[in-house]
Formats: sequence, structure tokens, C-alpha cells
Amino acid sequence: MVKSNRKNAARRMSRRQLLGAVAGVVAAIRVAPARATPASMQEAIRNVVGEAQVTKGKVHLDVPVLVDNGNTVPLSIEVESPMTATDYVKAIHVFNELNPLPNVISVHLGPRAGRAKVSTRFRLADTQTVVAIAEMSDGTFWSASADVVVTLQACLETL
Repeated sequence: MVKSNRKNAARRMSRRQLLGAVAGVVAAIRVAPARATPASMQEAIRNVVGEAQVTKGKVHLDVPVLVDNGNTVPLSIEVESPMTATDYVKAIHVFNELNPLPNVISVHLGPRAGRAKVSTRFRLADTQTVVAIAEMSDGTFWSASADVVVTLQACLETL
């Protein structure tokens, strides 16, 4: 019976060590906040537009240049389009460089929308570039970008 207790004690130590190691790994993973990078933003844009060329123009991006608090940043995007049955904005996509995920929002529109304008609020993790891309019904893509300086960071919680 003494041997049996020693085996169980050895197993408990192994389990404790294993649980300690797992807890250490989980803690290490959770400490470092996940962030997008300029490269991951470009990859996310390529996932949306494929190999199509993105041209600057037609998109008006309204976001403050200086933000005191990154927790709630106003954002408005308007695209020049007649919004007719044959010429309209299919989607508006917003990307950023340093938030946990590079694709902030995608809004799908149709000719019955009347206007190609979207307003929202979002979080910014740090000073970075925000890019808005409009996908048109003819398959073309138009864009605008803005650099935003954030004095109080947001989006730093771990996933």
C-alpha cells in the first residue's frame, strides 16, 4: 500500500507541474495584447479587393486628426455615387494598422440605399492610419486614408 501512495503522490506532482506549466503559458499569452500590423492590414485589404487596383478618390473619410481618448472615435465615410440601379456603392470597408483586428467594419449597400454614407464610432489602439475602401458596382475600388493621433490608447485588452 505504501508503493501505491508513492505512485499517486508522483502522479499528483506531475499533474501539479503540468497545470503550473499550462497556467504559465496561458498567462504569457494573455499578457501580450494582440495587434494588427501594417502588413496584416495590407493582407486584409487584399482579401477584400483581390488583385484589383485601389484608386484614391471618390471616398471622403471624416475622422478627427487628434483624439484624446481612443475608446470612442467618431468616423464618417461618404462615397461619391449617383446610387442608381446601374451605378452604386456595393460596400464600404474600413481598415486600420494597430487594432487587434485590421478590418474594422464592412457595410454592404445597394442602389436602394439612396446615399453612400456611413457613420459610426470605433476604438483605436494607438496612433495609426485608417483606410476606407469603397467597392463600386462596376468592380472598381476607391479609397481614402487618414492618420489619427491618439493620446489615450484603447483596444489593449487581451483576447
